[in-house]
Amino acid sequence: MIAWNVPSTSLSAALAAAGHEITVVTRAGSAPAPAGVRVVHAAALSGDESDTADDLAHTIAVNHLLVEAAVAAAPPAGYEVIHAHGWLVTHAAVALKERFGIPVVASLQATEAGRHQGYLPGDTSRSVHSVEWWLGSEACRVIVPTEYLRWEVQHLFDVPAERVDVVPNGIDPDVWTAPPRAVLSARLRFAGEGPLLAYAGRLVEEKGVQDLLAALPAIRERHPGTRAVVVGEGDYRGALIEEARRLKLHRAVSFPGRLDQLTLAAVLAAADAFVMPARYAPTGTVALEAAASGAALVVASTGGLASIVEHGVTGVRFPVGEPDGLAEAVGALLADPLLAQTLASRAREMVRERHSWHAIAARTAAIYGTAVDEAPAFEARREAALVAGGRPVVFVPAGNLLADAPTVPVGSLAEAAEAVHEAAWQAGASAAREALRDEGLLRTGQFDVVMAAVERR
Repeated sequence: MIAWNVPSTSLSAALAAAGHEITVVTRAGSAPAPAGVRVVHAAALSGDESDTADDLAHTIAVNHLLVEAAVAAAPPAGYEVIHAHGWLVTHAAVALKERFGIPVVASLQATEAGRHQGYLPGDTSRSVHSVEWWLGSEACRVIVPTEYLRWEVQHLFDVPAERVDVVPNGIDPDVWTAPPRAVLSARLRFAGEGPLLAYAGRLVEEKGVQDLLAALPAIRERHPGTRAVVVGEGDYRGALIEEARRLKLHRAVSFPGRLDQLTLAAVLAAADAFVMPARYAPTGTVALEAAASGAALVVASTGGLASIVEHGVTGVRFPVGEPDGLAEAVGALLADPLLAQTLASRAREMVRERHSWHAIAARTAAIYGTAVDEAPAFEARREAALVAGGRPVVFVPAGNLLADAPTVPVGSLAEAAEAVHEAAWQAGASAAREALRDEGLLRTGQFDVVMAAVERR
């Protein structure tokens, strides 16, 4: 693996636990090695302690150091595959591919165009987009966490669908299970006498927290005393605080900044609903963390969020950028605690079933194997294309590159809510039958007659 920072310690540790030899090559000063994983840190740039990726020259210089570190650390048998985590290490990944003659598997968690709502504002963004395109063209397989991001990669970088694999992001659900005392403490700290809504993530415009603030007056009118806690840091934090003051919500909204993981898990568990109003969310990992904490999910129907949250099954979705829709979605859960609890329980189970690190590591290892098998034919096709047409030129059109992004309809909650209540009724009736039967009080058919009369009323 080659990465700007040490990639998911859980993934690399799970791969190592499955018997794979994992070497992670990363920058000097990044995170320490996870258990069982060999981490090689590149030399530091002389006289430069910068930790930013905004300077492309700095990025390329670090990539040269990553290549040197990877070559020096190569085991006698060499490497079998290069797993490049993100565009920042593209130069190093391609150089190592050519040096060792082995395939590249690329992981992308977002795209430059996506981060800017489809646009590429300025030369730096266009350069990053071009490097992303280059990585997609050099990689034998591309891994993305959601179906939506799969569409972005195909659409933006001309990567055929058959070369893009969807492997969901993983989390450790136990880490996000807060003790009851911590949950109570979070509730006392942030909630008043009414419901509590929570948001967690970067405070930048694309995350849509402004829509939550815009919706809050209507929510508080229907559900008096509702408060919100907005966890995180970012360039947009000051503007959000000012907006809360303008809306006279400064007593109803808390901005505690960044919280440690345990406190955040407790806040999520204490909330009546977790709200993610993002305009762009290709992965939706924070929604997985909220679900693992036991929160009911209310998310914008976009990108990775729409892939994770099935409307009326594991949460509630609302149209992107519509505060009225957000207020309606939140209000539906606050007005129906049984529905909220049911959706939260399903989401928590979904996280445990689909997002375990063991399953994700197994899928990732299988993709490595596919890349090794397909690499000769893939490189032969690339070589033939180069001979026939020369090196490709990356054409970056003007305007919104994601204007035709697929939309995900929201749908109605009525049927889902009715099904939840019917299931609860049937479960209660069955439990009552068993209790009466055990006590010898149930006569044949008598209970069903009584229940039918209750239902008619």
